[in-house]
Amino acid sequence: MADKIMILVILALVVILVGAFVLIGNQLVALHENCGSAWAQVETALQRRYDLIPNLVNTVKGYAAHERGLLEEVTRLRSQWGAAATQSDKARIAGQLETGLARLLLVAEQYPDLKANQNFRDLQYELAGTENRIAVERQRYNDTVRAYNTRVRQFPASFVASLRNMEPSRPYFEADEKSREAPKVEF
Repeated sequence: MADKIMILVILALVVILVGAFVLIGNQLVALHENCGSAWAQVETALQRRYDLIPNLVNTVKGYAAHERGLLEEVTRLRSQWGAAATQSDKARIAGQLETGLARLLLVAEQYPDLKANQNFRDLQYELAGTENRIAVERQRYNDTVRAYNTRVRQFPASFVASLRNMEPSRPYFEADEKSREAPKVEF
């Protein structure tokens, strides 16, 4: 009788451990997938910015022909973002592009006719809305990455994660170092 109870207890412990392993593993997979989904939302917002840039650049070109270097830089960064293969490259270039766009908008402030142009105002409004979307999606992505990375490091999830080769390797979307400085516009 005691042997049967001991076997049942051991069997119950095994079932509980296997169940916990499966439950934790499924939670980790869900968190990992949430990170991918959140990054896709960031990319969607960045793509919107990417699509608006040629229109903004072309509108400014007609008014600020001598700002050619800045316009070329923004166009170059846009192309680099489109060609970036990795998530970290896209994040880095997006930060640089943000700085270039801020400088471009400062240049536009120097041209009253440009500021009064309806197309420019519409594009500026669209770009501002897009930048707000990017900020929101970045925050959501970083929150999701934090939840995943934290869970992967917590015990017993860290044990399950190591058995499933899941590491807290998701990078945060951080601002580019250059974006911490105020853009300088010199004529």
